[in-house]
Amino acid sequence: MKTPISFVLNGTAVEALAAPHECLLDLLRGPLGHTGTKAGCGAGECGACTVLMDGVVVNACLVLAGEANGKRITTIEGLAEGESLHPIQQAFVETGGMQCGFCTPGMILSAKALLDENKKPGEEEIRKALEGNFCRCTGYTKIIASVQAAARKMRD
Repeated sequence: MKTPISFVLNGTAVEALAAPHECLLDLLRGPLGHTGTKAGCGAGECGACTVLMDGVVVNACLVLAGEANGKRITTIEGLAEGESLHPIQQAFVETGGMQCGFCTPGMILSAKALLDENKKPGEEEIRKALEGNFCRCTGYTKIIASVQAAARKMRD
């Protein structure tokens, strides 16, 4: 039996029906159509499903959909404003912080949570903030450089 839930998704109030065992990832990717949130390991180890819940990084594969009730959820689709990319997204494009792009949404949302709290993080702080997000294509050098570039953009 599904239960009605309501929350704010990328700035818009939404209502949905969620089964007691349904994870937030399945609700986002399925009925809500937010496929930028990727399904990776299903065990909270890879970070592909990273979203922000009330500004805090969570693995959507580990969060029950019902836990989103009354919360603010931000997915990668919620960062851009119309045709204008968010400064973090723009920095990833300009700096080459992605290869295949599968991990990129999670990386960007983890970086956003960091930069919302720390406007000028050092490399170790960036690495710590991204440690739950795995990329199999890069050596993380350009990802770190992208977050540093985004921090500069957001301070200017």
